[in-house]
Amino acid sequence: MLKIFTSACLLLAASVHAAPPPDLLPVRQISLELAHDIAMQALQTCRKQGFSVSAVILDRGGNIQVALRDTLAPRYTLEIAERKAGMALMAGTDTGSLRADRADIRPELNHIGGLIVMEGGVPIRSAGSLVGSVGVSGAPGGDKDAACANTALKAMEERLELAP
Repeated sequence: MLKIFTSACLLLAASVHAAPPPDLLPVRQISLELAHDIAMQALQTCRKQGFSVSAVILDRGGNIQVALRDTLAPRYTLEIAERKAGMALMAGTDTGSLRADRADIRPELNHIGGLIVMEGGVPIRSAGSLVGSVGVSGAPGGDKDAACANTALKAMEERLELAP
């Protein structure tokens, strides 16, 4: 019995002194090229439906990777698209679902800089990892913005899944 107890204590002590975490971490990062293609695809999808929009791609850290504004899209659509993308990145879910599911905290979230709870923001995942988000603004309704973002992601699905 004493041997078992001693062995358990030694095992516990060894696990406490396990190797420290690495100083550098491997992370998945969306490339400029893929981010550009997603934004352009979203913009073109909306354009085909007669909507002038802006599309913003944020990287996993919330930094703007790409921001595109269609020729006739109002300048404000850029900020709104960025804030939608920010909310999708923070929540890890599309902003339409967040808006529907968390009406209780929507007013508070809208007061946080860089975020807005409006439909049209979608997270970007690659092989299960959150690598960024896309926000679209300018169509007559967030559901249409979200549809353009989702169509763009669907078009890039193979590239996202096969990314190293």
